[in-house]
Amino acid sequence: MSSLHILGIDLGKHCFHLIGHDSAGRELLRKKFNRNQLILFLSKLSPTTVAFEACGGAHWLARKCLEFNHQIKLIPPQYVKPYVKNNKNDFIDASAIAEAACRPSMRFVAVKSEEAQVIASIHRVRDGYIKERTACMSRIGAMLLEFGLSLPTGHAKMKGLFQWLAEQNQPLPALFIQELQGLHEYYSYLNERIKSQDKKLHQVIEHNELALLLKTIPGVGDLTATLCLADISSPANFTNGRNMAAWLGLVPRQYSTGGKPKLLGVSKRGNKQLRTLFIHGARAVLSKPDKTGKVFGQWLIDLRASKPFNVAVVALANKLARIAWAVMYNRQAFRMTTI
Repeated sequence: MSSLHILGIDLGKHCFHLIGHDSAGRELLRKKFNRNQLILFLSKLSPTTVAFEACGGAHWLARKCLEFNHQIKLIPPQYVKPYVKNNKNDFIDASAIAEAACRPSMRFVAVKSEEAQVIASIHRVRDGYIKERTACMSRIGAMLLEFGLSLPTGHAKMKGLFQWLAEQNQPLPALFIQELQGLHEYYSYLNERIKSQDKKLHQVIEHNELALLLKTIPGVGDLTATLCLADISSPANFTNGRNMAAWLGLVPRQYSTGGKPKLLGVSKRGNKQLRTLFIHGARAVLSKPDKTGKVFGQWLIDLRASKPFNVAVVALANKLARIAWAVMYNRQAFRMTTI
């Protein structure tokens, strides 16, 4: 094992396939373990470089490997695929991971802390409740439409559903009303669960100095600040604010050839959820240019005057992302002079 240079692991729920390479890329080790056997093997292995894809359970295993003094390389799965040779199986995938991790230009994912994963879980559960609530509202609207009633959109009408039904003065079957009551109770329950998740995120904000600093940025609220904590393990992973904005997909997509540069719409790569929150924050700022938008001065006025609204929103979201990187990197509150 002394000549082992890198260990590639193909992760699974129960089975883990390992391939070890020396510095010349020759295979030295080929093993298959269950979870307990893998942890025992890694604990006895001399400190080495361990590589695997950034997928389910990867950050937990990465923290375990760090406890055993191994060097960790987490690779985005799409960057491993070009190194898979011939037919696909778990050992070939592990070998491809080991080979990809040795490339000098390869990009890696930072290991998340337990706190970051907990915050991400709160967001994930909250998003699930919101999707269920939307489905519940659509179900109620579709059922009413079958009886000739078109329910107006919005939560205000949904909360006052039975008052609205009484105003329509249209008789409905008693069993149908019971079904509506059950769905409306479920809708109310989901509202309470979403509020509960919001309270949890607010508690995270209150006990985290960096989150409070992020909230000093116009357009950044509890959701955006906590998701930055969850998804951005360290601002030092990005060389500058533009690099983070590119990771969020808030920069133009490029398709250049023959020496002719061609820039298209935003790339929409990277973190979709965080990108969406920054765009919503930019919309909120642009909706009140005389209040929240005044800190951006003449730049925002000229942008709004010369560009379509949606283009201005994305440009402002890009700026907000860069400011967020600066706030996290320098650990200083947002000031007008930082723009």
